[in-house]
Amino acid sequence: MRMPREERRVGLEYLDAVTTLCQRARIAHPTKGLFEAADFQWWWRKERPTDNLEHLFWFDEAGRPEAAVIATDWGDGIALDPILMPDATEDVAARVIDRGLAHAADCGFARVEQEVDADDRVLMEVLTDRGFAVEKDGLVETWIVSGDRPKISLLADGYRLRSRAETKTGPHHMVPRSGSDEEKRLRQTSLYRPDLDLVVLDSEGATAGYGLFWFDPTTATGLVEPMRTEEDHQQRGLARHILTAGLDRLAEAGAERIKICYEPDNQAAKHLYLSTGFEPVKQTVILSGSTRS
Repeated sequence: MRMPREERRVGLEYLDAVTTLCQRARIAHPTKGLFEAADFQWWWRKERPTDNLEHLFWFDEAGRPEAAVIATDWGDGIALDPILMPDATEDVAARVIDRGLAHAADCGFARVEQEVDADDRVLMEVLTDRGFAVEKDGLVETWIVSGDRPKISLLADGYRLRSRAETKTGPHHMVPRSGSDEEKRLRQTSLYRPDLDLVVLDSEGATAGYGLFWFDPTTATGLVEPMRTEEDHQQRGLARHILTAGLDRLAEAGAERIKICYEPDNQAAKHLYLSTGFEPVKQTVILSGSTRS
């Protein structure tokens, strides 16, 4: 099979290309692959050293992205994520991985991590053949059909739900964890919507919990990322209210299917999501290895 042409993208041009690639992959298959376009747009919220890195893409003759390798600096390590179309052959996967590892090495990254579907035989074999080994569990990926969503749960007394469209005059509720540029960078993305950026406030106006709901009209899918309840406000049903209210808004926006992930040992998240109707589709693992063979 002839390999599409390789090109490089940086900054917002990278974000645009990876958005299109993820959308093409999701349209081609309802669950195969790990990432939604909104995942990368969510990651964009914080400035990272890898923002200015040249990311590798492969384009077909019509100029459509067919594959990519994306490096992300998480502070404690570099993730190197291959993105492939669902029908990509093992040869294409191997070529993308090899070029990605070589490029990462040229950029000065000695070791990288790669998240892979534990049942993806092709990528697992390609990586293990290159000396990568499973280091830890990744995430459990779950989906729900929007028509199967539950009713919006009751909100506890003393709290109120608001969207960023309603609280726009004050600081964004995620600034303490994502930094002062978080909202500015979110608004640079194509999928962020303030009306789907939900926060629960307590009686004094302080943030008690929040959830960001992403709708992709190109794929008719939704993504929930992130979800959080502040420690002093846990065990009051706030997360369930945010989640069910957000699912309802995603359905009204046009989302047919909605995705959320959780760490396998997070029993509270597992109980909330599964009891809301989400069904597990896959579990990922994190492999680690050297960029040089």
